[in-house]
Amino acid sequence: MNAQGYCAVIPVYNHPDAIGAVVAALHEYKLPVVLVDDGSDPVCASVLNALALEADTQLLRLPENQGKGGAMMVGLRHAQRLGYSHALQIDADGQHDTADIPRFLATSAAQPEKVICGCPIYDDTVPKSRLYGRYATHVWVWINTLSFAIRDSMCGFRIYPLASVVDLIDSVCLGKRMDFDGDILVRLYWRDVGIVNLLTRVRYPADGISHFRILRDNLLISRMHARLFFGMLMRLPQLLWRKRST
Repeated sequence: MNAQGYCAVIPVYNHPDAIGAVVAALHEYKLPVVLVDDGSDPVCASVLNALALEADTQLLRLPENQGKGGAMMVGLRHAQRLGYSHALQIDADGQHDTADIPRFLATSAAQPEKVICGCPIYDDTVPKSRLYGRYATHVWVWINTLSFAIRDSMCGFRIYPLASVVDLIDSVCLGKRMDFDGDILVRLYWRDVGIVNLLTRVRYPADGISHFRILRDNLLISRMHARLFFGMLMRLPQLLWRKRST
């Protein structure tokens, strides 16, 4: 697969043990990597410094933690400035199946104007609280798009067409933490950017580090859905017409 025009953007916050293997897998598929250090501690920062010495690896460093969304937006803008047309988003903790990267790239190459969005297949490592909590988000996303086009808005394994995405993040205020993934997909859908859902295996390593803060992030996600709901009401005629036309 020719990945010319494609890079990977990885937000990193204190994943020193997993990030090296993720970067190695991306390089195996000839993907340049943009690492965004989101205020990591000295141990992880040292690991990232070493990775940045490798070919086709760039490191951006944020002095303070901005959250996953804030780091992703910095990385996506940087990727476009470097001349890439598309960016693959993948988590730093190793939960995503990098063996699916060629399939994601091929699907994107065939439909370059669309977002290629991972739809997780979980094994028994997934925390049940996280699994059940996702269903409420799915329902709200379906309401706020009047569509089932987005199968899973929370999976952070996806490919973005950078022209559409950077134009969006430069023109609206998006969630900067765990509310980013759902927020950006719904708003891209509102802008008629197509979504392609691809099944992909996701596992939670037994020694993995999760930065999901149940109270804070669920509150942010709830606020995001409320904002999107009122945005949906403003776009209701357009969305209904779109639904009728498809």
